[in-house]
Amino acid sequence: MINGVLRSKVDKLWDEFWTGGISNPLTVIEQITFLMFTRLLDIRETTSEKQWNRANPGKPFKGVLYKKHSDPDLNENRFRWSHFKNLGGEQMLVTVRDGVFPHLRELAKSKSTDTKKDSDVAVLGDFMKDASLMIQKPSLLVSAVTMIDLLPLTGGDTKGDLYEYLLSKLTTAGINGQFRTPRHIIRMMVDLVLSDAKDREELTWTIGDPAAGTGGFLVSVVEHLMQRYTSPQGIIEDTGENGEKEITYTGDLLSKEERKQLSTKLLHGFDFDVTMLRIASMNLMFHGVDVPSIHYQDTLSNSFPEKYPKLANDSFDLILANPPFKGSLDYSDVHPSILKIVKTKKTELLFIAQMLKMLKLGGRCAVIVPDGVLFGSSNAHVDLRKTLVEENQLDAVIKLPAGVFKPYAGVSTAILIFTKGGKTKDVWFYDVQADGFSLDDKRDPVSENDLPDVRVRWNKRNPKKDTDRKEKAFFVPKADIVEQGYDLSLNRYKEIVHVEVKYDPPKTILSRLKMLETEIASDLEELEALLG
Repeated sequence: MINGVLRSKVDKLWDEFWTGGISNPLTVIEQITFLMFTRLLDIRETTSEKQWNRANPGKPFKGVLYKKHSDPDLNENRFRWSHFKNLGGEQMLVTVRDGVFPHLRELAKSKSTDTKKDSDVAVLGDFMKDASLMIQKPSLLVSAVTMIDLLPLTGGDTKGDLYEYLLSKLTTAGINGQFRTPRHIIRMMVDLVLSDAKDREELTWTIGDPAAGTGGFLVSVVEHLMQRYTSPQGIIEDTGENGEKEITYTGDLLSKEERKQLSTKLLHGFDFDVTMLRIASMNLMFHGVDVPSIHYQDTLSNSFPEKYPKLANDSFDLILANPPFKGSLDYSDVHPSILKIVKTKKTELLFIAQMLKMLKLGGRCAVIVPDGVLFGSSNAHVDLRKTLVEENQLDAVIKLPAGVFKPYAGVSTAILIFTKGGKTKDVWFYDVQADGFSLDDKRDPVSENDLPDVRVRWNKRNPKKDTDRKEKAFFVPKADIVEQGYDLSLNRYKEIVHVEVKYDPPKTILSRLKMLETEIASDLEELEALLG
């Protein structure tokens, strides 16, 4: 977690953009992301130069990301963060707008065709696509560069926490039902589905999110695995920029190949919003994923199977997602293989069908859905639920309180956990009534929190013992679900305990009211007498 000083720095940086005329949260984060990325590339170039000088003493360093040249007009060093951060406002604006951004786009093109990609710029091809500087005021650019230069972007886990804090400032919903999923809900979902994995098994998996957004689910997977397979005891490896200490863990339980798998091959995200693509890539890079596999792709579209044939069908061991709830697509825009599973135009149903396609046999999915998916009466709703119950293994329905997504939306949601293939015997239901935060727009921390209990009961769940439907967690046999027309709403099965309230007889209540009226009349007479 970042400390109060860092929070204040981020808050101040945010305020600078607001007062500078850029108030759209996504635009602010995108512009900050570009500048952070530019600084990271400069840090990378400095590291490469140090390595070169140690290996080749006396020989000039020609540059990797920024080619050196005797001609000042051809020397790309002028596009480095360490150079332009010291310029005056007008000169800095011209240099960044007309030099730095075009250089990054050209670098992206060269790296996209290079078979030996540098890890820090491997994602540049999509990351910098159509990138442009939205900052028009020289004073705002100088302030932003000065503040970002003080942020600890090389300090171990801090940069990941810092970026997550920045993303927490997304306080407005996006289009098409997009909004940021609360991180504590994401982490619970990740913990549940990974808790069942055999030791180290998940390190060989292919894990994906077909609607990745800011990359929250994939980042949470990284955090879970890092905490599970590393020790908190570390040693100081080096002193980085601004005197920051870079840490390497002595208790690292991952082999070299496992760490490479985690940082380059384990995780895949998809999104058709270029801004989200950039943000998710940076988020993963800040959390230790050297080469984020974040793909510019609408996973419901006709082009998905053709563009990514190795990922579109029977490819993933685990999928975690919170796909857009609101949306309707024409049949012609959806790949026919998805429509074979469920004939609908609703995106929340289409995404579940697509996840089934993307999973390997035996692969598992945890997905957030609106309540309508659980009890909707249309043919598409019923057919999809029937497919989950009859042709796959529906593991759990976890009902979330309605305020979880505030202030973005007040929609009621649930988490579905299912396994592709297998047989549904009993489905585990949990009624989450509190998530540790108030269920209003403020979302202030509160003491009531069912999420730790969800984890505990999930790991101890037993269909033969957990049968009391008055409890928060209980199993429902498949036969009961079939009998209810495949309705998966928790209220259909939960038994409510009604506490009998005893009232006084009506005559006693009336007598009491008359006494009160007499007392009030008496008091009024006394008051009237005092007033003369």
